[in-house]
Amino acid sequence: MAYTGLQRPLAGKRIAVTRAEEQAGELAARLEALGAEAEVCPTIAIAPPADFTPLDQAIAQLNESVYDWVIFTSANGVRALLDRMGTLGYPTNVLWRCRLGAIGPATARALAKHGLTAGFVPSAYVAEAIVAEIGDVAGQRILLPRADGARETLTAGLRARGALVDEVAAYRTVPGPGIGRLWELLQARVLDALTFTSSSTVRYLLDGLAAAGLRDPEVVELFNHTAIACIGPITAETARRAGLRVDVVAACHTTEGLVEALVAHFAGAVSVEST
Repeated sequence: MAYTGLQRPLAGKRIAVTRAEEQAGELAARLEALGAEAEVCPTIAIAPPADFTPLDQAIAQLNESVYDWVIFTSANGVRALLDRMGTLGYPTNVLWRCRLGAIGPATARALAKHGLTAGFVPSAYVAEAIVAEIGDVAGQRILLPRADGARETLTAGLRARGALVDEVAAYRTVPGPGIGRLWELLQARVLDALTFTSSSTVRYLLDGLAAAGLRDPEVVELFNHTAIACIGPITAETARRAGLRVDVVAACHTTEGLVEALVAHFAGAVSVEST
């Protein structure tokens, strides 16, 4: 959805961004361009894997043309794999030897920045859609460079279709530096919306609050004073399981879709994805 320079549909709204610090700028800028005051409060940070050995072995196999596919489920996975390849002295064009998949347009753009093309992007930006739409992968070797502890849905689904899947931890998510600031804003009840862009942004916020001795039902009650907006159904389900009321789920599971859903929500339109 395009807006003219005179349209500021989020004017006067104070919205928290919980993405990792290096990724939060794009979403914050989109919100501020529409008039919002963006509060960047990273609840996660991106860290290297605890052990590089599995990733290094996978990169060596990439160089030997072992894999038919590499499927990326986040822009972080793209950066982590390519950074490690550079550290080990492997050129980017090693990835030209296999087909590349991306879970969504942001991940595809991260590949494009390195001169790489995602030949497959599913119609819905979730693991289930990759499994449903990738086609015949029986007997093919697939590398999944992902976050440590990522959902098993993609790995299990591809194996059920006969693929030989190597899932390796390319990076870890760890607690971010913005949890304390976000708690202050929640206590002051000054936020109009709180955005979550992954399940880990939800989990680390709640874990951080619990570690500080802040527990239900007081924590959940404070969350109920702000609109909770999630980038997609997986993140929303994580929030709901934690007892949070989810007000907005982006129909298009991207930061652009999340901003559009927030605009619709504050305009009084139906912005919660039907499930």
